[in-house]
Amino acid sequence: MLTRRDFALRLAGSLAGTEMALAQGAVAPGDVPAGVIWLNANENPEGPPQAAIEAMRSALASSGRYHFQDYREFTAAVAASEGLSPYQVQIGAGSTEVLSIAVQVLTAPDRPLITVEPTFEVPMDLARSLGRPVVRIPLTPPYAADVKRLAAEAARAGGGLIYLCNPNNPTGSVTPKADIAWLAANLPAGAVLLLDEAYFHFGDTADLESGLGFVQQGRDVMVARTFSKIWGMAGLRCGFVCAPPGLLARLSPYRNNVISYPARQAVMAALAEAGKILPDRRARYLKTRRELCEWLTEREVPFIESHANFVMIEVGRDARELIGEMTRRGVAVGRPFPPLLNMMRVSIGTDPDMARFREVFWGVYRG
Repeated sequence: MLTRRDFALRLAGSLAGTEMALAQGAVAPGDVPAGVIWLNANENPEGPPQAAIEAMRSALASSGRYHFQDYREFTAAVAASEGLSPYQVQIGAGSTEVLSIAVQVLTAPDRPLITVEPTFEVPMDLARSLGRPVVRIPLTPPYAADVKRLAAEAARAGGGLIYLCNPNNPTGSVTPKADIAWLAANLPAGAVLLLDEAYFHFGDTADLESGLGFVQQGRDVMVARTFSKIWGMAGLRCGFVCAPPGLLARLSPYRNNVISYPARQAVMAALAEAGKILPDRRARYLKTRRELCEWLTEREVPFIESHANFVMIEVGRDARELIGEMTRRGVAVGRPFPPLLNMMRVSIGTDPDMARFREVFWGVYRG
């Protein structure tokens, strides 16, 4: 039997190895020059909002204590930011922790993880490490999830966990809200739908809609969110999952207690200014992403329409050739994402970052 401590150790090792691999790509450390521009890990170059930075400075002096008494208020603030009650939210070390706990609790040797391909790999990697079956369904031609096949696989297995990243990583594509609604309404008995909305704030289409409404309706649906992306706090490791209280009660024994006190204070300060921070950051991101896509279109370089903070570009040959050479020239982009081996994922950086990306990419792309 896997104990909670065994699970925590296995989870830590699995995530550390996987996330290091995701971040470093296909380049040896010796090939990375000083001053490299990192456009490989979907980070936010703006970093934490200024209010969050100031809150962390103030928190450092009192970080010698756990501050357990403050976390009820914190959970309530996060829940309120999404229009939920504290009983519908559970905090984690980034959304990765809550995704992984869901895999641990909601899959089994006879209950698979059912997902699309390609997508964010951590849930699949952990399921395999635990000896759980993984069913992968290819994305449809517009890079959306085939929700009827996902439901059919869950029905065939008698339940399991359906994982969808929407917008999807690494494609940046969206599964239409009508399809998500159909899946939520037609979940087979014993199946749970886990929607990973890490990139939700970067969406720019009426076809994208959050799954939080299904949580409010008490459906067997979970929605994972993170403060790593648009909030710019990836290194602080704070995320959360929203779900009906009954589902959260099943996950609770496996959570890793609380996040750090400075991270907690940073998030509280950022949430207090969410009405300004989110629209401002979203507008800047959409502008920079649009300019990159227009530049690619002008040069007839194919790409997948993105609703995330990255763009997947078709390079017409094995992308590993370009990835390594670009890194050696000072611009690191995302590693290969099978089966899309002729595509390169580039995160959206600052305007100067993207100007440098265009210069290096065009030189390497043209050979």
